[in-house]
Amino acid sequence: MTVDKARVERLTRELLEAIGEDPDRPGIKQTPSRMAELYAEFFAGVGEDPAEPLAHTISVTRGPAPDTLPSGAVLLRDIRFRSVCEHHLLPFAGHAHIAYLPGEQVVGLGALVRVVEILAARPQVQERLGEQIADTIAENLDARGVLVVLDASHGCVTMRGGRQTEASTLTIAARGVYTDPVARAELVTLIGMTVPAPGTSRA
Repeated sequence: MTVDKARVERLTRELLEAIGEDPDRPGIKQTPSRMAELYAEFFAGVGEDPAEPLAHTISVTRGPAPDTLPSGAVLLRDIRFRSVCEHHLLPFAGHAHIAYLPGEQVVGLGALVRVVEILAARPQVQERLGEQIADTIAENLDARGVLVVLDASHGCVTMRGGRQTEASTLTIAARGVYTDPVARAELVTLIGMTVPAPGTSRA
């Protein structure tokens, strides 16, 4: 789905008027067009298939480098991401850490980054974002286990309400063998953070 930039421009002008501003004032005259470009970027993932980057897989037994196959989990740490909270349309941003235990198929590491980017580029909440990333990988890759940890700072916490500028939120989503805390303990150590129990978040 393509963002309707012309409509965003019109609505931004109306919003500026609604807060008592003059949308033709020199300082904000270009704001509607800037907002249209911003929203086109921030919400580019709406309607995009997050599974598409995982379509090209590599066989672990018949692939080009069977002598370099992982004997344990593949862990990609510190994927920077940013999204927009659907409650206040304020940004939240941080790092994603993704691990999966390969079955017969693996993917290029860049494919995991694209899954995060697509799912983050839409109105979101962090808890759901982590679950969607985990589901996408678990359902479209031959993985025996998937672990997704997100650590992010939220504008709705740091810039409004309590204005807790140092607060961050940590969430975890696990599939397969990593639903067992013992099985994921090594990964948690490698990620290098304290992970909450399933169903909880740190804020």
